[in-house]
Amino acid sequence: MACDPIFLSNITMFALLNEGDRVALSEVIDELTVPAGHTLFQAGDPGDSLFIVRSGEIELYIKDTAGQKIVLTTSAAGDMFGELAMLDTGPRTATAVALAESAVLVLDRDDLVLLFRRQPEAALHMLAALSGLTRKADELLRTRVSRNVNEEMEEHYNILQRIADWLAWFSGSMPFLISHTFWFAIWISLNTFILRDSAFDPFPFGLLTMIVSLEAIFLACFVLISQNRQAQKDKVRSDIEYEVNIKAELEVAHLHEKTDRLYENMMARFEKIERNLAATRSQ
Repeated sequence: MACDPIFLSNITMFALLNEGDRVALSEVIDELTVPAGHTLFQAGDPGDSLFIVRSGEIELYIKDTAGQKIVLTTSAAGDMFGELAMLDTGPRTATAVALAESAVLVLDRDDLVLLFRRQPEAALHMLAALSGLTRKADELLRTRVSRNVNEEMEEHYNILQRIADWLAWFSGSMPFLISHTFWFAIWISLNTFILRDSAFDPFPFGLLTMIVSLEAIFLACFVLISQNRQAQKDKVRSDIEYEVNIKAELEVAHLHEKTDRLYENMMARFEKIERNLAATRSQ
């Protein structure tokens, strides 16, 4: 079904075309209605056309070697996708699925050549779309590598959590023990032997007991906060270790596949050599 020439005027790539060019182009561009959940194309399919979303949403994604889904982008009205495979005549590099009922414009190579002849500036818009996808792919690659757990958690620390970690560390250190030992010794000596009748906290040292109890409550809270942060760090570490194990397992599987192919090639060559030797002997 041909598309509406009025709609083409609202798309950046066709905005500079005059009315006659838009009408001529609308006669060769098809409009396709895609139901929700429908797959327009899959990774590896031959690419012979690009798409422009008229309405709805189209999700573009790939799957990594671990089988996990990686969403590249979600194309909305006016966005273009699928142009890379058509430009280099290679297979599709991603899968396109309609998230909702959508309408898309379908341009094949001849339509694109016609568009570029009538509006050379449209090539710049296509290059801009390609560069945007490249930037998103670079960001995905940056975030998909094996992460450093300390750097990952450091980015989410606030000042209170840093204080809690420091207090939890200090409360379990020798300086903390030594300082409290001197504090208790001085306090008890003042209120027992030195000040005697004018002691500000006589035996059984109720004020000291209250201070130490309050200190213990706050230290326990800070230690629990620090332990929660450590638990989160351990969870991130276990996730990273799982990802690394998956990658290692896949690499080992790839090595096995390569070894099997080498073995098959060697056996095929040995059989060929044996046939040649047998033919030579028979002569």
